[in-house]
Amino acid sequence: MKHRTFFWFFLPSGLAMLLFIAFPLVSVLTQSVFTPHEAVLMTVENCGPFGCKEETTIDQEATAELRDSNPLGKFVGAQIYLDRGHLAAAEVAEAWRSTDSVSAFFAELSDLPFYSALSFTLVFVFTVTPLTIVAGLMIALAVNSLHRHLKGLVIFFSLLPMIVTPMVGSLILFWMIDSRGVIGTALQYISGDPTLSLKASTPLTWITLIVYGIWHAAPFAFVVFYAGLQTLPQDQLESAQIDGATRWQRVKYVIVPHLMPLVTFVALIQLMDNFRVFEPIIGFSAEAHAQSFSWIIFNDMHGETQLLSSASTTSVLTILGVAILLTPVLIRTWQDFKGKK
Repeated sequence: MKHRTFFWFFLPSGLAMLLFIAFPLVSVLTQSVFTPHEAVLMTVENCGPFGCKEETTIDQEATAELRDSNPLGKFVGAQIYLDRGHLAAAEVAEAWRSTDSVSAFFAELSDLPFYSALSFTLVFVFTVTPLTIVAGLMIALAVNSLHRHLKGLVIFFSLLPMIVTPMVGSLILFWMIDSRGVIGTALQYISGDPTLSLKASTPLTWITLIVYGIWHAAPFAFVVFYAGLQTLPQDQLESAQIDGATRWQRVKYVIVPHLMPLVTFVALIQLMDNFRVFEPIIGFSAEAHAQSFSWIIFNDMHGETQLLSSASTTSVLTILGVAILLTPVLIRTWQDFKGKK
């Protein structure tokens, strides 16, 4: 392809990437190192029949002039990144000095907002992602072995969790696990404890969110793996079967190696999505037991006071976290690509 032709072919995509990806990233990064100007206060003396007294009020004219002169706000550098709501450098150092064991140190960190969100997010990511891949592969293998007249119906029901929007799906499950819901009532009956509630326990809440995450994401992995199974060379399977390989051996040594590029693709997508988990927390009203970075951003933006700088800082840290998670997978993909050349 000629350079001129390639330029005009790539131009619309390049402009869209600049407009919807690059510029917002620069804006978020810039906002994270600035904080809004504080109001300029002035002291005035008000005198009345009973004497004079001093009052402190906001100097509206000086405040407006300050904001007009520097609309980005006051430059604070990495100060917001290091405050208690984010990396909490001072609090972490103090916890390291004051605690005498690793478990006590991590217990101290769990009380800090950023590290509380980090702990739930990492548990969610490293539990949901591999189980989603395994569940999707198992469903794909099961559907692929069905009679062709049954495949369409089974595929339809298998895709239902992906068709339902995350917020609606989480709300449905939230109502089902309520003490008056089907699952909640059944668990109380089985356990013999009429006070058992999945919403009142942090571990049970985490388990519920993880189960929902797997249920919602497994259809995506299933669709990808099922499409990959349609490209599987049948002669390799027949040769393995003739050589006496069991079904498990055929899956392990023939099917899985063939699907490895797709496994990497699903892992990349799931790592990004799971690290930004948000809808289940809102749908389950689980803020008291589980927070994520996306929830912190939402909370900063929709509180009584919009904390734009804090939300921007958390966004930058979230992007860095996603990049760190994806780096090993991308390196492995690059090594495999170079090995095939």
